[in-house]
Amino acid sequence: MFEGLFQPMHLLIIFFIALLVFGPKKLPELGKGLGDGIRALKEGMKDRDTKAEAKPDVKPPVTPENNPENKA
Repeated sequence: MFEGLFQPMHLLIIFFIALLVFGPKKLPELGKGLGDGIRALKEGMKDRDTKAEAKPDVKPPVTPENNPENKA
């Protein structure tokens, strides 16, 4: 369905249409906003991955059965 969608001629046509719709002054602002959004998404994904890998050290609760002080 999307084979050959991003050929150079297609990208030029898309850029030309965007230039007509938004104008030459708005395109750099739109590009900067898109870049910032992608960068924030990558940072959020990276933060999520590092938080998922770092697990806190949790000690099991001390009960009479596993209390080391009761074992002699």
